[in-house]
Amino acid sequence: QVQLVESGGGLVQPGGSLRLSCAASGITFGINAMAWFRQAPGKQRELVAAITGGGRTNYADSVKGRFTISRDNAKNTVYLQMNNLKPEDTAVYYCKALAGSSWGQGTQVTVSS
Repeated sequence: QVQLVESGGGLVQPGGSLRLSCAASGITFGINAMAWFRQAPGKQRELVAAITGGGRTNYADSVKGRFTISRDNAKNTVYLQMNNLKPEDTAVYYCKALAGSSWGQGTQVTVSS
């Protein structure tokens, strides 16, 4: 049974930073591409960033240069470092194994002054 547990969200001022973590279990983590998605109120869930098992990354245009996805295969954990946050980054952030169908509970990120 796949479990994904996101953490690290919170309230931050514009220009601030947060680091999200996602601990995965029930999957062969090291070979799975992992991704972060987000869903803002009234909007569809969207892909933010993805990382292959080998560490190749891809980002949505809206976060390029500000967000960095990384992974620690020894800890079965994927991270999302978010810098220079903007109000439009406000959303619930979820991680997911791209090949799977399970979602975690998400973690709320609110960017507001």
